[in-house]
Amino acid sequence: MSTSSNLPVISIMIPFIAAFIIGLIKEKNIQIKRVISIFASLLSFITTLLMIKPIFIENKILEYWMGGWEPIDGASIGIALRVDALSLFVGIIITGACLISSIYSIRYMEEDNGLSKYYMLSMLLTGSMIGFVFTGDLFNMYVMLEIMTIAAISLTAFRNHKGKALEASFKYVVIGGLGSSFILLGTVLLYMETHTLNILDISSKLSQNGGVYSKVSILAFVMLIVGYAVKAFMVPCHTWPPDAHMSAPSSISMLLSGVMSKTGVYGVIRILFLIFSFTTNNAIAYLIIAWGIITMILGVTMALLQSDFKRLLAFHSVSQIGYIIIGIGVALFANDWRGDIGLASSLFHMINHASFKCLLFLCAGAILYRTGTTNLDKVSGIGKKMPFTMGVFIVGALAISGIPPFNGFSSKWLIYYSTYNIGMPIVTIACLIVSVMTLASFIKVFYTVFMGTPSKSILKVKEVPFSMKVPMGLLAACCLLLGLFSDNIIKNFINKIIESIRVRAVFLDYISPYNPSLFLILFFILILAFIVLLNIKNTRVSIVHENIENSKFEPFVGGEVDYNSKLGSHDIFWGMKYEFKEYFNIIRDAHSGCVNDYALWVVLTLSFMLVYSFMFM
Repeated sequence: MSTSSNLPVISIMIPFIAAFIIGLIKEKNIQIKRVISIFASLLSFITTLLMIKPIFIENKILEYWMGGWEPIDGASIGIALRVDALSLFVGIIITGACLISSIYSIRYMEEDNGLSKYYMLSMLLTGSMIGFVFTGDLFNMYVMLEIMTIAAISLTAFRNHKGKALEASFKYVVIGGLGSSFILLGTVLLYMETHTLNILDISSKLSQNGGVYSKVSILAFVMLIVGYAVKAFMVPCHTWPPDAHMSAPSSISMLLSGVMSKTGVYGVIRILFLIFSFTTNNAIAYLIIAWGIITMILGVTMALLQSDFKRLLAFHSVSQIGYIIIGIGVALFANDWRGDIGLASSLFHMINHASFKCLLFLCAGAILYRTGTTNLDKVSGIGKKMPFTMGVFIVGALAISGIPPFNGFSSKWLIYYSTYNIGMPIVTIACLIVSVMTLASFIKVFYTVFMGTPSKSILKVKEVPFSMKVPMGLLAACCLLLGLFSDNIIKNFINKIIESIRVRAVFLDYISPYNPSLFLILFFILILAFIVLLNIKNTRVSIVHENIENSKFEPFVGGEVDYNSKLGSHDIFWGMKYEFKEYFNIIRDAHSGCVNDYALWVVLTLSFMLVYSFMFM
C-alpha cells in the first residue's frame, strides 16, 4: 500500500541545501561550515529513521511526486520518489555512515586546506546517494549517480599534493565514466522500448510478454548490469577503487568503500528483480554466482599482496562484494526458502560490510593521522601507543573474517547455508577459503603494524582524539550487536526487505544454529587467558649473565639494529605465496596500473555479457 509523504524529499534536500549554504559562507568561517555539515547529516539520518514505522511496521510504501505531477490515467509523467523497505534499508546505511564520517572529520581534517570545498562536496555526496536509492525514476537514478560520481572524484583528488591522488581521480573519471555511459545508454534503450522512465511502469510493460524480452531490452539489460557492476566493484570492473580509496581522506574512503559500493549493489538488485524478473532464469543465476565467486577470490588475492593498509582494505571491499553478489545469485536460482535465505545473507552482509569496513578505514585513518603513513613496513609496535585503535581494529578484523560472535559470521553463515542447500557445495568451500585468506591478511596487518618493538619514528605517537574515537567505538559496537542480535534483525527487518524485492509473502523464521551469547563469553575468556599468559611471561625470572663478554648471550637479529627488526608485510605467509607464485604473479601482473588496460577489461566484460545474454535470455 502506497501513501504520500514528505519525508523522502526532506531527507534528500537537507544535504543539498547544506551544500549550497556552505558554499555561500566565507572561507574563514570553517567552524560554521563544519557544524552545518554535522547538523545536516544528523537531520537527514533522523528523517530517514522516521520512515521505519510506516514502512517496516505498517507495511507501507512512501511516495512523493515532484512538483505535484501525479500519474494521469495510470501514466507516470512526473518524477516520483518511492521508498520501500529495500530503499529505506540502504538509506539508513547511507545516512548513518555519513553522520559518522562528518563527526570523524572534525579532528581528522583539521590540518587540511580547502575544507570549505570538502564539506560542500561531502554534502553533495550524501544527498546524491540518498536521492539515488529513494527515487522511483530510472533517469533520476542516473542523474543522482552522476552527482555522486563527480563529488566522489573531487574528494578522491582532494589531497592532490600527496601521492597519486590525481592519477587515482583520473582512473575514476575514465572507468567510472564508462560505467555511467553504459547506464545512460541502457536507460535510453528502455525508454525507447517502454516510453516511460518510471521503474514500476517499465517493469510492468516488460513483463507483458511473459518473460520473453526483445533484443533492445536485452541490450538495455547488459548495459545497465555492466554499468552498475563498475559502481559495485565487481571484477573485472574493480580497478578504480584501490587507487581511489588509498588517495582519498579516510573519512571519505569509508564512504566510498562501505557505502557507495552499496548503491551499485542496489542498482543490480533493482535490475535483476524489479525491472527484469530473472527468478526463473537459471542461466542468469549461474552467471551472477560465478561473477560473485570471481570477485570474491580475486579481491582477497590482491589484498594478500598489498603492503599499504588502505589499499589492502580497498581490495577486501572488492572481495566482500563478491559474497553479496553470490547471495543475490542464490536468490535468482531458487525462488523458495533457499533463495530467500540467500537474499537474506546478501542484504545482511550489506549492512555488516558497511559497519566493519567503515571501522577498518577509520582505523587506517587513525594510523595515518598519527604517523603520516599507512605503509605496513614503516610502522611497527604502534599497539602500545594506540591501544584503543588496536582494540577496535581487532573487532573489525574478526568481523570481516567471519569470526563469531561478530556480525560477519552471521551473514557469512547464511551464505554457506544457502549455497550448500541449493546443491553447490563447491561455492560453500570457496566462501570458506576466502574467509580464511581474509583472516590471514589481517593477521599480517596486526603483526606488522600493532605488534613488535616500536620503531624510532613512532616514539612520540599517541592515541587519537576523542572525537575520532567515538565513531570508531560506535562502529565496533555495531559489529558486535549485529552479530549478537542477528536473529531479531533477520526476522523483523530483513524479512520485510525480501518481501519488497520478491513482491510476495516471505516466512523466513530463521534461527541461527549457534548461540552468539555463548561465543561472546568464550571470546572474553580467551582474551583474559591471553592477558594472563602475557603477564606470566613478563614476570618469569630470567638468568642475568653479568660481566660475560661472550657474544653467544647477545640477542641474534640477523645483523640489523635491534629496535628496527620486525616482521615485514611481505614476510608473513611467504611460504604460501611461494607455493602458488605462478597464480599470484599472474594476478599481480594483470593489475598493471594502466588505465587503458582497465578500460579494456570493462569493454570485454560488456562484450561477454552481450554474447551470453543473447544466447540464454
